[in-house]
Amino acid sequence: MKVLVTGGAGFIGSAVVRLLVGELGVNVVTVDALTYAGNLASLAPVKDSPNHRFVHADIRDGKAMADLFAAEQPDAVMHLAAESHVDRSIDGPSAFIDTNIVGTYTLLEATRAYWNSLPPARKEAFRFHHVSTDEVYGALGPEGLFSEKTPYQPNSPYSASKAASDHLVRAWHHTYGLPVVTTNCSNNYGPYHFPEKLIPLVILNGLEGKPLPVYGTGENVRDWLFVEDHARALWTVLTKGRLGETYNIGGEAERTNIDVVRAICDLLDELVPADKSHRELITFVSDRPGHDARYAMDITKISKELSWRPSETFESGLRKTVIWYLENRPWWEDIRSGRYQGQRLGLGAKEIA
Repeated sequence: MKVLVTGGAGFIGSAVVRLLVGELGVNVVTVDALTYAGNLASLAPVKDSPNHRFVHADIRDGKAMADLFAAEQPDAVMHLAAESHVDRSIDGPSAFIDTNIVGTYTLLEATRAYWNSLPPARKEAFRFHHVSTDEVYGALGPEGLFSEKTPYQPNSPYSASKAASDHLVRAWHHTYGLPVVTTNCSNNYGPYHFPEKLIPLVILNGLEGKPLPVYGTGENVRDWLFVEDHARALWTVLTKGRLGETYNIGGEAERTNIDVVRAICDLLDELVPADKSHRELITFVSDRPGHDARYAMDITKISKELSWRPSETFESGLRKTVIWYLENRPWWEDIRSGRYQGQRLGLGAKEIA
């Protein structure tokens, strides 16, 4: 089996590639435009594998995608290429419209043309897996969970662009018969996470003795999913999921942001003790515009139908994550020295027509 993974040099994408190539022995073609969050160093564990090939290409380039399908003849697509940071979408939404909506459309059309050219047996076996987010559902109150039947109510440019891409994938299935599955996941964390996101930012700022920024009062709640658990769930859905269906994936690990930051501080105090507790670095800052209060996923469907559940608790996954950053300084020091130095994003729109 050969799988084409878009966005495979990103955080979740690289976890998928490392799992498929390094552990499962699947043939993988990784496609990535290598924007600011794409990092070939995240593919280092599999870069010399005979069953892995990297292609530098952009999903918005229809000809490049058509040529890629013709050359590689994949049996499945796992579509993870996306602009993914809410704060960046507030500052500059156009890249999110371009990549997440137009890029997904362009990829779908290239996929459809290729799929229609396949002989009957290969056409029947082909799968297109679209990877999305819980943020398309909007915000929850203090109780309840997002299910696959929750109406869409995106509240940020990022989540609106992902909602649009989800609808395109659904439409290409129902209109053209393209064999698709879709997943919507909760907040991921783990090794190789680009350091603009909460958990790696707090780890690295804590190591450097810098302030640990917490939006608002820190009471916003997220369901945290260890990225390697997520990668296994994605493979499970690709290979076992029912066509045309959506599966929610979560870690069953709801935490307030302030509790996440305190847990990281306590691990840093244990693993790299300083003169004073890292908790003293916590700094409350103005909240993100339109910050959703709570997300949480109901994973009953994927658990019952596909027998997947997360294997890591939040505590075990967070410990693994902190230790990974302590042991892999070259990976993140390269990023912190150039592409992203920990500055605040999402303070307001920079793109005004």
